[in-house]
Amino acid sequence: MLTVTLVASLAAAALWQQWRVIEIEQAERQRQQASWILTGALDWSRLILREDARGNRNAGHSDHLGEPWAMPLEEARLSSFLAVDRENSADEVMQAFLSGEVIDMQSRLNFLNLVRLTSVEGGTRVEVSQPDLTAFTRLYELLDLPVSELTNAVERLRATQSQAANDPMPSATPLMPRKLAHLSWLGLSQASLTALEPHVTVLPQRTTLNLNTAHVRTLAASVPGLDLALAQLLVTERERRPFIQMEDAPRILNNEEVQFSQQHHGTRSRFFEIRGRLRLDDAVVEERSLVIRDNLDVRVLWRERI
Repeated sequence: MLTVTLVASLAAAALWQQWRVIEIEQAERQRQQASWILTGALDWSRLILREDARGNRNAGHSDHLGEPWAMPLEEARLSSFLAVDRENSADEVMQAFLSGEVIDMQSRLNFLNLVRLTSVEGGTRVEVSQPDLTAFTRLYELLDLPVSELTNAVERLRATQSQAANDPMPSATPLMPRKLAHLSWLGLSQASLTALEPHVTVLPQRTTLNLNTAHVRTLAASVPGLDLALAQLLVTERERRPFIQMEDAPRILNNEEVQFSQQHHGTRSRFFEIRGRLRLDDAVVEERSLVIRDNLDVRVLWRERI
């Protein structure tokens, strides 16, 4: 009996080890396949953005939500796009489903616009941009968020930027944020970040707000004298005919109290977020990438996998 028990235990252990090796190999294969497919989807999106830039340059178009890049890809089976060998049936093809979208990040207010850097003798002067602070304050009020939280975060951002620009030594200030989630380093709560996500972003350069893609509340917050009703009128008009240049928007409103600015508003975008979601058998992989478009050059600034 002891011999039979020992042999059974060894056989069970060997069988478990074999199963474990198979599972690990399958998981690694799925990970590699997901990486290849999502990389291909990212390159495909970059190609679409590059062709859109070519059209903008040749025909003088603006960036708006009626263009091909703005159309989301609903979940679709990859085998519907790929040529399948005649000897294989559809059931034998890898069960992979891809979906995704491209988001104009200049449809949102850039949090780093809140500070301005000016070169002065002996260093760099960092100060708060009052027009941008006014826009963010209005957005906080429209979203019913605590303005004191914004004030504290802006001061911490100014101190961090000043420390980074003038003192190379380590400090107690937070790191400079690179993504929206990093604003928690400056004291923004998770509830505030959730409410701000459709309206606020973090981009490495100073950016303008695209009037063709911005949310109604974002428009109302960014333009002095613009209330939600007038902002909704702009959204309705741009759906019928996108704005070619910034001057098209004030002509529609014909209201002198509404003040647009070339420094804060525009109709073209350079920063986009590409989101991809792959469902491969029983695994789901999501990926986000921030890209910058300089003429026909579309570069990836960062990628993260979820």
